Amino acid sequence: MRVYVPLTLPGLAKAYRTGELGPAPLAAFAVTPGLREWYVSDDIEELEYAALNRAAAASLRLLAGDPGAARRRVVVAVDVPDQQAVVDPDRALDANAVGEVRVGAAAPLAKAAAVHIDAEDAVADVSAAAEALGAADQGDDDARFTVDGAEDHELLWYGVQEIPNLIG
Repeated sequence: MRVYVPLTLPGLAKAYRTGELGPAPLAAFAVTPGLREWYVSDDIEELEYAALNRAAAASLRLLAGDPGAARRRVVVAVDVPDQQAVVDPDRALDANAVGEVRVGAAAPLAKAAAVHIDAEDAVADVSAAAEALGAADQGDDDARFTVDGAEDHELLWYGVQEIPNLIG
């Protein structure tokens, strides 16, 4: 199963040093039955894109909690055995958990298919969104608009072999 693991650039650097995404359990996003129902599509590419965007939103939350991290969202697409990616049944009705899975083992970085990262031109919007996230969660419409501004930026695709250049 392809899962999308939200990270920050320091998290990507750590994964590169250790050779794995971990420790387990990993929070990730995938094409789950709940995501299929929420997105109402049978197109696997659209569904994977939706899971990637859910992971990008989770990466923004990681950035909000790490003021020292570079203000670029990071998502690693990695293939794991199906049985290792589990949906939490207690969160099945939580709209914030759509597509969320827990991966029960550290994932070897060698199994990663790609790395997705914001372009440099997204940094200002991502930074503002990370700052506004708390207020947006409290219902502030202006803050929500700021957070949505980061979501307007597409993550760029990089091959795993490019990670040293991305973290350097």
